[in-house]
Amino acid sequence: MRIEYKKLDRVEGPLIVLSNVRDAAYGEMVSIRLDNDVVKKGKIIKIDGSSAIIQVFEGTTGISTRNAAVEFKGEPMTIPLSSEILGRTFNGAGEPMDDIYQIVSPVRQNINGRPINPVARKYPRNFIQTGISSIDALMTLIRGQKLPVFSGSGISHNELAAQIVKQARIEGGKSGSFAVVFGAMGIRHDDADFFIRSFQSTGVLDHVVMYLNTADAPIVERISTPRCALTAAEYLAFELDMHVLVILTDMTSYAEALREISSAKEEVPSRKGYPGYLYSDLSTIYERAGMLKGKEGSITLIPMLTMPNDDITHPIPDLTGFITEGQIVLNRELSQKGIYPPVDILPSLSRLMKDGIGADYTREDHADLSSQIFAAYSRVQEVRSLSQIIGEDDLNDIDKMYLDFGRELERRFISQGGENRSIEETLDLGWDILSMLPKEELHRVDIDILNRYYRKGGEN
Repeated sequence: MRIEYKKLDRVEGPLIVLSNVRDAAYGEMVSIRLDNDVVKKGKIIKIDGSSAIIQVFEGTTGISTRNAAVEFKGEPMTIPLSSEILGRTFNGAGEPMDDIYQIVSPVRQNINGRPINPVARKYPRNFIQTGISSIDALMTLIRGQKLPVFSGSGISHNELAAQIVKQARIEGGKSGSFAVVFGAMGIRHDDADFFIRSFQSTGVLDHVVMYLNTADAPIVERISTPRCALTAAEYLAFELDMHVLVILTDMTSYAEALREISSAKEEVPSRKGYPGYLYSDLSTIYERAGMLKGKEGSITLIPMLTMPNDDITHPIPDLTGFITEGQIVLNRELSQKGIYPPVDILPSLSRLMKDGIGADYTREDHADLSSQIFAAYSRVQEVRSLSQIIGEDDLNDIDKMYLDFGRELERRFISQGGENRSIEETLDLGWDILSMLPKEELHRVDIDILNRYYRKGGEN
């Protein structure tokens, strides 16, 4: 028998508090019925003895301590799933936003997911081509990997996210086996429209599932958005054997929503006001990516976040870096130069890259080319610092070559606009630019590969 609680203890911001609650569970869904027959959804976010704190999805406007009846549903938040979710747009709670019917399916899954036994995981191997040279060549995305993008406010990370969705593909993958799940948290309405129009105009919407939480939507919905997206990804990957790329933007909005809820619950804050469990909470999202033994499908995750004040040591990028397997860092200075995508290659890396490149996956020269570009571009930064002190005219001939190499690498290789480059085009372009330097400066390349791919004077 279900019990209705007809008197609330108090209403505080987006939360309501009930006492003398029996048989309630953390994360359980509730139904809140007002005197005017308006029904709102809520979720238990804290249990303290016999008291329960409930986050109301639609907000507490119109709710008082005496005009609401609360009924506990006895189950966590679930969403319906089937192959029909492809091409659809939902809000952060899994409700349709595209004016089409709600998915009708006997399959409903808990958005919090199920723990994955580490022993059941398969090691990521295969290369995913994004069509973006700086990523494909220097911080290669591997199927099943977690590779975040660290950006800053005002930098073109939304455009980068849309471009990756449009261009990403798995080398050698079967037709129709690749899907993209896109989750956006706290975005403006014009940004939401940008993503939808972008996917529609390029014809990729039929294999994209979108979960959009706008800035004016409830905070608790923002907490649910990445979990809905990853639940859909798990269904597509492990039930329908698809290779799924999940893009989540912006994880900073998610963390700030978590901080706001934590503050409303009067929890003791940790660094910069974020809850002490921010690390474990983020890990419950990031660790849902990967591959499982006995399953054909895979989940590859690209979470995007804006670093407050461009500070890479801020708790959100700092903790994200601990959980994930590398990072792609976007640079404000490159963005101000008009370079797109403004990928700062030196602090960027992919820890799984070494296992998904080479003759079996991309090309035999990939690892050597990548290592040499990193080394040469690092020398470019040293020469630029020196030229600011003594002037460019007083540099020796080799240092001037490095300056020219740096300019060309940024102008032709890192910057590519909306161009979609194959891995062969990317590697060939890398050799064109690297060949601007004398052979004897290329210490990171095997001599046989150097003789095969080096182009005298940087010419084709």
